[in-house]
Amino acid sequence: MHLTFVDWAIIALYFAINLGIGFWYARRASGDVGEFFLSGRSVPWWLAGTSMVATTFGADTPLVVTGLIYKQGIEGNWLWWSFALSGMLTVFFFAPLWRRAEVLTDMEFAEIRYSGKPSAFLRGFRALYLSLPVNTIIMGWVNLAMAKVLNLTLGMGKLQAVFVCLTVTLIYSTISGLWAVLWTDVVQFILKMSMVILLAYFAVRGVGGMDALIAKVQQSDALRGAHTLQFFPHTGESFFLSFLVLLSLNWWASWYPGAEPGGGGYIAQRIFSAKDEKNSLGATLWFNIAHYALRPWPWILTALVALVLLPAAGDKEGAYIQVMIRFLPPSLRGLMLAGFAAAYMSTIATHLNLGASYLINDVYGRFLVRGREPKHYVNASRVATLFCALLSGVATLYMDSISNAWRFLIAVGAGAGLVFILRWFWWRINAWSEIAAMTAAATISLTLQSRAGLAVVHALQHIDSRIPSVPLNTDDPHGFAWLMLITTGGTTLIWFAVTMLTKPEPATTLQSFYDRVRPPAAGWKQFAPASARGEKTLQWNTLHWVLGSSLIYFALFGIGNLFFRRVADGLLMLLVSAACLALLFRSLNRQNWSMFR
Repeated sequence: MHLTFVDWAIIALYFAINLGIGFWYARRASGDVGEFFLSGRSVPWWLAGTSMVATTFGADTPLVVTGLIYKQGIEGNWLWWSFALSGMLTVFFFAPLWRRAEVLTDMEFAEIRYSGKPSAFLRGFRALYLSLPVNTIIMGWVNLAMAKVLNLTLGMGKLQAVFVCLTVTLIYSTISGLWAVLWTDVVQFILKMSMVILLAYFAVRGVGGMDALIAKVQQSDALRGAHTLQFFPHTGESFFLSFLVLLSLNWWASWYPGAEPGGGGYIAQRIFSAKDEKNSLGATLWFNIAHYALRPWPWILTALVALVLLPAAGDKEGAYIQVMIRFLPPSLRGLMLAGFAAAYMSTIATHLNLGASYLINDVYGRFLVRGREPKHYVNASRVATLFCALLSGVATLYMDSISNAWRFLIAVGAGAGLVFILRWFWWRINAWSEIAAMTAAATISLTLQSRAGLAVVHALQHIDSRIPSVPLNTDDPHGFAWLMLITTGGTTLIWFAVTMLTKPEPATTLQSFYDRVRPPAAGWKQFAPASARGEKTLQWNTLHWVLGSSLIYFALFGIGNLFFRRVADGLLMLLVSAACLALLFRSLNRQNWSMFR
């Protein structure tokens, strides 16, 4: 793709703005790790929420959506649409509790909820597990997406592309911490959303308009025996079992970045940084509405154009970039590349900051070097940020599919999610519950994906003949579904047994946690005051969760129906979504946006 001097000037200006923001906040972030990682806990809801939205829109996201549509049609997006249920759970059940916990990272939670050596081990183990293998895999697939973009547009090799992108992101995220990440996220979100909307417009216009696109997709479906435009799979489709698993189990059982059961990761980090409980709730609510209801359709429309124009594309995820090269006017190419850079940088900067916070706050400062001055830990945080970046660059060299990495991470954490939910609501959960859940999930999942799990596959074939005679893998719809079911079931049995066979946490630790966080009294009756035991908090929050989830799905499918000329259905769904939003805000205002007493 040929770039003019103006294109390069636009790209340079974009990078200059980001670096300028980084240097502007450098001094403010140098005070202590609270400023570096949490912006002094003074962030308003709209800034924290927009940062969450920007982070979940990485350079990988439109490419993965394109790959899913090639393989399963629009319904394939239930791989991530299902997590809206988990996201809304975080809004109404966990955001206020996380804010009350007053911790620096979600790993620190272990030592206020549990006690003794098991809690310290859990904190260190989970910090290392999430900051090194998990965070590295996430950044690796985001690097891979940006490398694909630069390879197809500028002809850069994978290693060269990763080096260029990481270098610029490192400069501003290393010197200025979360403040720079938040404000650059706002700039990046506006830019990248504007560009993907423009790309969708030019792509659809390039194939003759929306009616022509629908007709061409239907012609392609007739040749392939597919149903690309449907939102839900039919019972006879191979994806149907996966859909049932995703909608009934995946959202509460699996750990996934941005949709962790019980909250966590960079979502929790933004909650910690919010001014107060009300702002933390507003931030997560805005994030989930924007992420699931407002943002997907520009990606989907461009992916449909790719499907009809490049049906035999070798790199189906990269077909999104091919559409950009083909249809985007030359005058906008520089802005589009800047938009992809924005998508990449917002995600990478967040994960660099998050990974460094785990390494420094939960490992280095907790176990290795204690009691030093704040500036020492800020400098160590910058070194840790660089270390995380280098690991992610190495991981990228061994990756070739973004969507497979997504599914792998979902499967490896299957079953542990219920512990992360119940630890807030049931006093009996202890440190060994979490340790057992994480260990069992990874062990069972990895075993089933290796040749050691072939005996299980042969047994399953008597139940489901569609499973291929290979280890269960995330790329096959039935294999993925059974992998999730077995991993979740086995993990749940193990962690529950471990919980019942080990001692509960000391009463003093549990009382201290209850007094600090004040969760609903139902699972904490012996620690809650008598005045709290009859409260109906859980009932109200469940109603809010139903309303919030409904407004997202009705808005999502209402907008989609309008695009596909099903006007009556679309308007009705949008009306229902608006009604859910009105009822939700009315209830929240009556409670002064306070979910718990």
